[in-house]
Formats: sequence, C-alpha cells, structure tokens
Amino acid sequence: MDRSSLHLTVAAVLYYHGKFLLVEERDKNTGQRVLNQPAGHVEPGESVIAAVERELYEETGLALSPCAWLGISQLNASNGHFYVRLNFVFMPTKLPTHFQPQDNDILALHWLSPEQLKAPALPLRSPLVLHATEQFFQQSWLPLSAIQLPLAAL
Repeated sequence: MDRSSLHLTVAAVLYYHGKFLLVEERDKNTGQRVLNQPAGHVEPGESVIAAVERELYEETGLALSPCAWLGISQLNASNGHFYVRLNFVFMPTKLPTHFQPQDNDILALHWLSPEQLKAPALPLRSPLVLHATEQFFQQSWLPLSAIQLPLAAL
C-alpha cells in the first residue's frame, strides 16, 4: 500500500435524547448525498482529541468535548484507500438552542434514532457509520486517559 492512500481519521458519535447526530454531505467520489458522523482527517501536528473537537465544531457548530472513545475502526474503501478511524463518544446533557455547520460542505444535520440508522432515508457514507453506533451500544468504551498526548521531538 502506498502511504498516500493511508488516512488517519476521527469521528464524533454524538448521542442525545436517544438519537445520534449525523451530517448530510456529498460523497466526493460519487456526488451522492450521504450521511456520516461529524468526521474528518487528523491534521499534521494535531492530537486526535483536538481533531475530533475541531471536526465536530466545523461540521455542526457545536463546541463539545468527548467523554470516551470507542477504539479504532479500519476500512479498506472501494476507492483503494485504507482508513484508520478513532470514534469518540459525545453525550452532552444540554445543547444550545441554535447551532449550524461552519463548513459549507455540510448540507444538513439529522438526528436519527438507532432504528432509523438501520434504514436511513439517505445512504450511509461507509460501513464505519453503523459500526460506530454498534460500538457505542456495546459500551466497551475506553477512557480518554488511554490516549497519550503528543510527545515533543528530541
């Protein structure tokens, strides 16, 4: 595998009042409207926790911190790329009345129950979306303290 096809990504699994928050976006390969957790690539020099907080804010307008993580998921995508994804749990007790995406690529926000996720109105971006919600309900959550802060170079 060429390293340029290896991607480190993060996703926010936000659960509030029995529903998951998903973003509607266009698949960059097909142009099709799809649903995904707020997610994206880790930027150079960025910690994975900072990355998921940034992605959540950019794609939803919500400034929240995760309470746990769900481990690492991996996907051999049909585009020939290999994605390593860290899924983080967000379970706010309260949300602002109004919030909206800061990223123009996000077309809409959707709150879906676990049942609705099994047969969504729009296709899921990848199998990682449903896998993350299944991990959420398995409750094998990991503490954030298990993720070490980035170390400085010698």
